[in-house]
Amino acid sequence: MGNQVVIDCFPDSLARYRDGWTVVAVDVIRATTTAVTAVASGRACYPAADLDSALALAAGLENPLLVGELGGSMPFGFDLDNSPAALMQRTDIERPVVLLSTAGTRLFCETGPRDAVYAACLRNLTAQVAQLIGRHDRVAVIGAGARGEFREEDQLGCAWIAEPLVEAGYEPAGLTAELINRWRGAPVDVIANGKSAEYLRRTSQLDDLEFILHHVDDLDATFRLDGAGLVSV
Repeated sequence: MGNQVVIDCFPDSLARYRDGWTVVAVDVIRATTTAVTAVASGRACYPAADLDSALALAAGLENPLLVGELGGSMPFGFDLDNSPAALMQRTDIERPVVLLSTAGTRLFCETGPRDAVYAACLRNLTAQVAQLIGRHDRVAVIGAGARGEFREEDQLGCAWIAEPLVEAGYEPAGLTAELINRWRGAPVDVIANGKSAEYLRRTSQLDDLEFILHHVDDLDATFRLDGAGLVSV
């Protein structure tokens, strides 16, 4: 079998992509954007699948920063919401981040044996594609989804990673070609019309939406799961 790329969604879909697959996790609004921003700023970042796991991770770290949300609300005792904009403003980069989100961080924590697992967002599209081509022959680009929906921003992010792979000779599987065609040439601010963006407006978190829209392909780096933490490749 030749090179293949598939776009899929939700942590539960990971069971379809075990041995021999590379997973690229995409949660534009907001978990992978927050994770990428943390590591790019020089922090250690440890994604957690649930609250108990987040607290257990934090207990083993020195002066950790608890960052995240569950069901849209910041858990009691956390330092920050799942906010790349707020995290970027902090100067205490020596504090490792334990990151929790409703769906996005589960994409890292529920992986089985795989070639590699990457965190990608709109900030590192070109670098992520370059890291995949010639190194990984079966690539699953997985959107986190929210409330049972494959949200617009994740469709766009996944499609913009998959399209250059197809152009490089990867065979598109499933709905991949359809999603690439849907989002080809779309302006990035189209995601401002989606449900996730509306949630940020309704909850007075527009700083995150502005951050995401104004930080597109500004990082020449990729971010890979190494043990329990994400590292820059």
